[in-house]
Amino acid sequence: MTHTQPGAGPTALRILLGSQLRRLREAKGISREEAGHLIRGSESKISRMELGRVGFKERDVSDLLTFYGVEDEGARRPVMDLVLRANEPGWWHRYNDLLPSWFQAYVGLEEAASRIRTYEVQFVPGLLQTKEYARAVITAGAATIGPHEIARRVDLRMERQRVLETEGGPFFWAVIDEAALRRPIGGADVMRAQLEHLLELMRQPNITIQVMPFSFGGHSAEGGAFSVLRFADSELPDVVYVEQLASALYLDKREDVDRYSEVMERLCAVSTTPEETVEILVKVMKEI
Repeated sequence: MTHTQPGAGPTALRILLGSQLRRLREAKGISREEAGHLIRGSESKISRMELGRVGFKERDVSDLLTFYGVEDEGARRPVMDLVLRANEPGWWHRYNDLLPSWFQAYVGLEEAASRIRTYEVQFVPGLLQTKEYARAVITAGAATIGPHEIARRVDLRMERQRVLETEGGPFFWAVIDEAALRRPIGGADVMRAQLEHLLELMRQPNITIQVMPFSFGGHSAEGGAFSVLRFADSELPDVVYVEQLASALYLDKREDVDRYSEVMERLCAVSTTPEETVEILVKVMKEI
């Protein structure tokens, strides 16, 4: 019943577990309200469980499996094992006091993804930022916090970047608007070092960087930045992440994912080739 990639993180495992419980419930024709009543909860609790947005109690999952007619121990054991793995805290757990709840899910998905495609308008993507550039971005956006918290937020961003260095890590494909490359974040020296860093990163086989140049004019992603994440486990749907000022959207409905994926394809088709990316990065560096 349950097949997972060995490197899957807890966020992906919760989504997988939730989707399996949903399929079992629907196969028996049981409503979310009925399932919620069984585990002394509500319809909304079952909904959150099936979306993988909360942790799982062993007792709840065991009772649901019985309610859904899964009596065979051989079928129950892998699901209960998955409960334990899904409830393990991710490495980012020690930063929970810094991370808003709506962003914690993204860090977990980022860790579990096999491919991340992102379009950025205002800044260089977080996974590609230098420490100095990240500090400048975080400082500008958090005027009320002190130096210690800024340092911890920078450390968190640097630790997130490890996902691109690990064996079997995701393929990362970024389309960066030219405006982000020309916005003088942190001053000339910081920007120059950041652009040099992008040139270095382009040598890695799992990283592709394109630039959406000013010269192209209007394009299909005028709505703003977004990311599309894909996972190695075929049971996990692609997820579109759209960050807002104080919240985020996580879209996994097929029609939504298809729409954003189509926009991403169009962006990639009209943005710079790798050779042109090098040319524009060098050009901007000289103009700083």
